[in-house]
Amino acid sequence: MTAVSLPTVLETSNMLEIDGLYTFDFKRDQGLQITCMDGRAEKRWSFTSEQVSAAVFDETLQSWTLMGDSGEHRLVCMSGIGGSNHDEDEDDADA
Repeated sequence: MTAVSLPTVLETSNMLEIDGLYTFDFKRDQGLQITCMDGRAEKRWSFTSEQVSAAVFDETLQSWTLMGDSGEHRLVCMSGIGGSNHDEDEDDADA
């Protein structure tokens, strides 16, 4: 996994965990911007392209160490996670 860069992994990710918080709300335009809710508080992180490119993968923790302006952050990228508002039983009943 160390041969792969964080920008490459982000291309196929549709969910992130940053510092223990999960979010689907992130943008990869000119760096990385992440927004999520922690209870009632909205939290935001912003990283430059250079900071994202410099991220280091930690084999032991299976996460990326990302240095931002506010310090070090732990990032886990996830893909293939999806959901639907339709129950399978409802789909069978319509058939």
